[in-house]
Amino acid sequence: MLLTQKLRIERTKKGHPALWERGGGHRNTGYAQIITDAEGKPKQPIYIRNRGELANREHALFIVEVGDYIIQADHHREDFDVEIYQIKEIHAEHALAVKVNDFSYDQWDKPPGKLKEAVKAACEKALCYHCREPHFYEWDDKND
Repeated sequence: MLLTQKLRIERTKKGHPALWERGGGHRNTGYAQIITDAEGKPKQPIYIRNRGELANREHALFIVEVGDYIIQADHHREDFDVEIYQIKEIHAEHALAVKVNDFSYDQWDKPPGKLKEAVKAACEKALCYHCREPHFYEWDDKND
């Protein structure tokens, strides 16, 4: 049985569906959400927050498409649970994503393959104490 999750999406000014990279660590716990393209590569954000309350909040906004991956990592005292979802459908207010892999009890359902670097970034972000910046993105110097 495929496990699905409805992910609440944002809409850009032009109406594109978007999700936030968010999260960070506390003293003994942490959470992170990372977005990748269909190949497991970093995407270019359309917006990076740099003011307001940033600690363990939303840091970078990415336009998402069918096929993109969402990696969610939680930890308690560095005992990680990681879930990997792939977007299958995008609707007006949510994206429907199917769980394709997970890591718990120190074991993967199957090796993460092309998502290995993104999973590493999600775990690092979940450990990053009071995280205030994105961890997995591609930035074009022309955007500065």
